[in-house]
Amino acid sequence: QLQLVESGGGLVQPGGSLRLSCLASDFISDDYAIAWFRRAPGKEREEVSCIGKGGGSTHYADIVKVRFAISIDNAENTVYLQRNSLTPEYAALYDCVAGKGSYAAFGSRGQGTQVTGAS
Repeated sequence: QLQLVESGGGLVQPGGSLRLSCLASDFISDDYAIAWFRRAPGKEREEVSCIGKGGGSTHYADIVKVRFAISIDNAENTVYLQRNSLTPEYAALYDCVAGKGSYAAFGSRGQGTQVTGAS
């Protein structure tokens, strides 16, 4: 079972940038995809973005399409999620999942990394 560890969360300053990392414990299978989800306080967990192992196939949820960028470094078994021009509304617990098929079938999920909005 692939283990995933997220990092890069912290205090969000308005206008700043954020780069989250999802490190896989082993080689990511070529038929796998890796996705980022988030759960904001008082809200349901929602999809942010997804990328195929090859990196050529990406998907962004409509609510985040303009500002997030997902990428993969296969040599480092790491998927990144970057966002510039941050606002506190993006404060949430971000987690990554990996697998194939539908999200319900993805077998690996990390513990998450917390992004907190500065007051």
